[in-house]
Amino acid sequence: MHVHTPIKVRYGETDMMGVVYHANYLLYFEDARIDFLNALDFSYAERIEGAGYMSPIHDVEIHYRAPLRYGEEGFVRTSVAKNLPMRTVYRQQVYRAEDVVEDAAADKASDAPDGPGTEGTAAPARREPLLREGATPLVDALITVCVVERDTFKPVSLKRTFPDLYAAYADIAEEA
Repeated sequence: MHVHTPIKVRYGETDMMGVVYHANYLLYFEDARIDFLNALDFSYAERIEGAGYMSPIHDVEIHYRAPLRYGEEGFVRTSVAKNLPMRTVYRQQVYRAEDVVEDAAADKASDAPDGPGTEGTAAPARREPLLREGATPLVDALITVCVVERDTFKPVSLKRTFPDLYAAYADIAEEA
């Protein structure tokens, strides 16, 4: 499962060379992870923060290959790379907007299996955006997050605290 979150580079997000300042990709990634959770019908604000938890970043690995510039449009492609009881590793990649194949989205409503949390419902099939052949990410990142108690910052098990989210991630993770 991949979720695409659009980016339109604003002037204030660039450095003196007119390219996105490297740290701003972390902000794009944060927004994209929230979109990813929303696509699973799992609101970060309501379900995680509302229950007294937070999900801080534990580790970041980023490879910058080519820049986005002021005024350009792109997107963050987010997926779950690895699902562990105490951590989730997201793969987050930035592409140019033209790297999406618009009318070739994998929209197979008639033969698509129900997504996580849709058992027994008539939920519409998810449109899985496709990348054009030869598209390569401008930025490639693995972002590891954990879940902690808000008041103590004590780590908790995602598997025990949010078993439905853990199960959904288990179904879509790229590796076990």
